[in-house]
This record gives sequence, structure tokens and C-alpha cells, in this order.
Amino acid sequence: MNGNIRVGSLFGIPFYINPSWFLILGLMTLTFGTDLAYQTNLPGLVPFLLGLVASLLLFSSVLAHELGHSFVAISQGIEVKSITLFIFGGLAALEKESKTPEQAFFVAIAGPVVSLILFAIFLIIETNFTLPIALQLIVSLLATINLVLALFNMIPGLPLDGGNVLKAIVWKITGNPQKGVIFAGRFGQFFGWTAITIGAMGTLGIIPFGNFWTVLIGWFLLQNAGTAAQSAQLEDKLNHYYAKDAISPESPVIQGNLTIRQFVNEYVIGKQPWRKFLVTDEDGILTGVLHLDDIRAIATSQWNEVFVHQVMKSKEEVKTVVDTLSLLEVVKLLEQQQDLELTVVKENGFVVGLIEKQGIIKFLQSQAA
Repeated sequence: MNGNIRVGSLFGIPFYINPSWFLILGLMTLTFGTDLAYQTNLPGLVPFLLGLVASLLLFSSVLAHELGHSFVAISQGIEVKSITLFIFGGLAALEKESKTPEQAFFVAIAGPVVSLILFAIFLIIETNFTLPIALQLIVSLLATINLVLALFNMIPGLPLDGGNVLKAIVWKITGNPQKGVIFAGRFGQFFGWTAITIGAMGTLGIIPFGNFWTVLIGWFLLQNAGTAAQSAQLEDKLNHYYAKDAISPESPVIQGNLTIRQFVNEYVIGKQPWRKFLVTDEDGILTGVLHLDDIRAIATSQWNEVFVHQVMKSKEEVKTVVDTLSLLEVVKLLEQQQDLELTVVKENGFVVGLIEKQGIIKFLQSQAA
């Protein structure tokens, strides 16, 4: 899974760690350990061991943040495919989008809410309990980090939670989820460029804040927001066309009253090498499917006597979509079912043709030309 390391499952959700996570874990352990060594009298490696504990607790907070998203998604019937920790935080990979903008809003806001709850818990512990200085510093750090995690994620730009909140709001206003993604993606790109600029100026000493990490965060926002916006633009375009618009030319549709000899002469020899053919009756209604392998068991001497409808398989094995289904839904079906093609039919079962992934790509290219 893109080099990620699976370390187990949480509440039935596969849990992964990206190799980049170990880099940030080491840097944070060193930073926290150095701070503890400076502010306490702890001996030897003890501050760094506590720094490691603090770092792991921090990532536990990130994990809790992602579980917040996950539990709300699960409550909506959405499968959570995985949770991954990486250098910039965490990511809960959801099976699909929420059905309504309201549901999308609740999934997006759940993570920051969990972070704010953790901030409140650690703040209460810090202000109401007398703790050893090292533990006091760790609790204070966790309170601060969870507050920063909540506020940073509420920046209104993808791929942050605030961007998903903005997407849900625009979706609610326009009734178009793709417009929400495009709008929030543009905001994400704006904040990405802003972070890169601030980080570069801070690194060069032009301004007193911003550093190389700010540049990396900006680059992360820019890349992911741009990808999300481009995907949404493509989905919006697909949503304006229908299955009937991208039918493959010379789709393999034949009538069942052909003899095998007629079929081979007219549709196989010197023709596009289709491996299966959709079989219809005289009115064009789907009746079955013929695979080329099915005719190999028939002696060539019988090809003039045997008809296609006698050899074909049941139409039940043919996956169909209605011709007025949007291309976006067609693509989703092709991806979900991992099919190479689908059969397009009218409401009455009349076969329009075959639709393939490559055919959709060529259709979109023709529209862009």
C-alpha cells in the first residue's frame, strides 16, 4: 500500500504507518527530549525517553482525530478502508463520499471536535492537578498540540478538515458536490502558496517567522488541493454526459438468428478482435452473450446448421447500465466492480452498445479538442 507498513487494526480498521512517520518521530523525540533536559534535572537519557513518550502520545492524539472522522463515517454506512500516520499527520481513507452535504459536514468536523475535547481534558489536568515538572510539561505540550491540531485543520482549504467543511457548505448551497471540492481546492492552493512564501521568506531571514517546515506544509497543501480540484473538475465534466454518449464504435452486438458461419464471416474474420459479443433478438433486446471460446467446441462442418442463440450464455452474466446514467456513475461502477466494460441498454432492454474505460477517455479527449 504505497510502501506503508501495516501495524494492525483499530476497531476493525486497518492501521498503517508511512515510513516518513519514523523521521518525524525521531525529530520530535530529539526536540522534546532536548527541551525536557533543559527545563528539568532529569539524568542521562531519561529526558529523551520521555520525549519519545510525548511524541507517541502526540501521534495518539492524531490517531484519535482520525478515528473521530472514521466513527462518524461508519455511522453513515461508509467503510473506512484504512487509517495511515505519515509525516504531516494522519489520513482516514473512506470508501466513498457522504450522501448529503450535511453528512459530509459532520464527517469533516468530527476530527477537530475530538482534538478540542482532548485539549480540554489535558488543560483540566494541567490546571487542576499537581504533577512532576516533566509530566507537567508533557501534559501542557499535549494540550497545546491538540489545540493547534484542531485550529490548523480548520483552515478552509483542502485537504484539511476545514476544506471539507467548506466543500460541504458550497455543496449545500449549489447542490453540486464537485463545485464544493473545486472551491475548497482553490482555497487550499491559496493557503499552500501562502505557506510556501512565508516559509521561504522566514528561511532566508526576511521575516521573523516561517521556516523550511512551513515550506513543506505549503507544498503538501498545494499538491493535494490541486489534485482534488482537478479530480473534481473531471467529475463535474463526467456528470454532464451520459452512458449513451461514450459508446464504443462498432460495439460487438449481434442477433441470435445468425448461423455460426454467418457470425464468423461478418463479425470475426478481419474485424476488431472482440472476445465476447452481446446477443439480441430481432427487436434489439438483449437475450444473451456469446464468447468466442463457446464456438470452438462446434465442428466447422456444423457451422451452417447451428445458430448463435443455441450457443450463447445467459444474459444474467452481462452487467448493464441504463443509457441515461451519467458518465460519472458509469466510471464509479467500473472502478468499484473492476470491470473492463459495461453494456448500455435503454429502459426497455434495447442494446445501445458497449462502454469501456478507454472509450470514455477517448470521448473526453474528443470533447476537449
